[in-house]
Amino acid sequence: MYALQPTALGRLLDVYPEYATTSALDDLRARELRRLDEAGHVYLDYTGASLYASSQIERHAWLLLGSVLGNSHSTSPASTHTGELVASCRRRILEHFRADPDEYELVFTANASQALKLVGESYPFEPGDELLLTFDNHNSVNGIREFDRAHGARTRYVPVVPPDLRVDERALEASLRDRSPGRHHLFAYPAQSNFSGVQHPLEWIELAHRHGWDVLLDAAAFVPTNRLDLSLVHPDWVALSFYKMLGYPTGVGALIARREALAQLHRPWFAGGTIAVASVQADRHVPAAGAEGFEDGTLDFTNIPAVAIGLDLIESIGIDTIHTRVRCLTGWLLDGLLALEHSNGTPLVALYGPAGLDRRGGTVTVNFRDRDGLVIDHARVERLAAEHRISIRTGCFCNPGAGELALGLERGELVRCFERSDCRLDYEEFRRCIDGKSTGAARVSLGWASNLDDVEAFLAFARELLR
Repeated sequence: MYALQPTALGRLLDVYPEYATTSALDDLRARELRRLDEAGHVYLDYTGASLYASSQIERHAWLLLGSVLGNSHSTSPASTHTGELVASCRRRILEHFRADPDEYELVFTANASQALKLVGESYPFEPGDELLLTFDNHNSVNGIREFDRAHGARTRYVPVVPPDLRVDERALEASLRDRSPGRHHLFAYPAQSNFSGVQHPLEWIELAHRHGWDVLLDAAAFVPTNRLDLSLVHPDWVALSFYKMLGYPTGVGALIARREALAQLHRPWFAGGTIAVASVQADRHVPAAGAEGFEDGTLDFTNIPAVAIGLDLIESIGIDTIHTRVRCLTGWLLDGLLALEHSNGTPLVALYGPAGLDRRGGTVTVNFRDRDGLVIDHARVERLAAEHRISIRTGCFCNPGAGELALGLERGELVRCFERSDCRLDYEEFRRCIDGKSTGAARVSLGWASNLDDVEAFLAFARELLR
């Protein structure tokens, strides 16, 4: 692990003086994440998953050891206690997002992907309906197009524009205006791109509503370090994963849905827990009302209470403090990377996303180039980083649209790869099919436990690639 230079903090504070207001996070990391520094581990993949604090595990263990919990589909004492814990956690999550319980209800899911699938499979797509997506959606959103196509609806995409990879808002508004009256229209986009870190305006929600669209907001990459206030913006559905926010527990996510919007969905099947009554002989069933109609089988009732414990930790510091820290460190990282040049003046990095801090989060995606301007294979970069105990992510991050535009991949060559009979199209075969072009990049992402040492360690690693 690299040692922090004594002057680095002073230089950071000269540029980002507000970083000094986040010192409580240094105390929290020292107390809760000693394992990082003891192992000499630099963790820079918060967009992939956050890190859990020691106290989260301890408090959850004590809750489990001191409780008798049972399947909540009963009225036994164990079931009743479980139901109370689950109901309390529902309320707590809605409170965290300032969601009025008269307007919103919460469906527990396994993760954000399942939340998105619930909307996709249940939305009342019909011939003539439309799904509108931005190019930089995660594949769990892109996959909704398979549901709309199966019902004869149409999918359209609004591209992001390199180099910042933002959406041309005039093009978006034109797409929102271009709709058939009397049909169903669903617009889905990420509050923050997990590829570029771009934060798309939440004002698009109201804009889309004015033009007659329902809105599905993928908030998975946004909410770990930014405030989502559902008293100010009113998407119809919000998808999120708690391990991205809190590190623990995995296997619990949520769909936060406006009550009117949830009532609009019609599930294509039913399961245990999702029906009020079902009959084999009568060949009929009656769906459960509200959130219960979307929670398949038995909830993960031993892990759900850990979400409230994680929210306690986040709220003890404050999401605004976390946002400030990540913003400052992101600026320092960007400044440092973009200043690096080889001895012949060739820039070391190609940045995919905004170079400044306006409307961007703590996800920084780059490719490293050699002194001749050729891309250093991202898989090699990941291996080299691992040798320094630095955890980053490389590849396309399940976000092919943003990656294709950022990396200059054209539709024709992509179609040819899919049509090649000898191409199995696993990732490595696909890379070879693209004929030497890069199909991915390196992603560095910051979170609540990130500090200046982490960023300086990565910059020191990057300097080793200079020639």
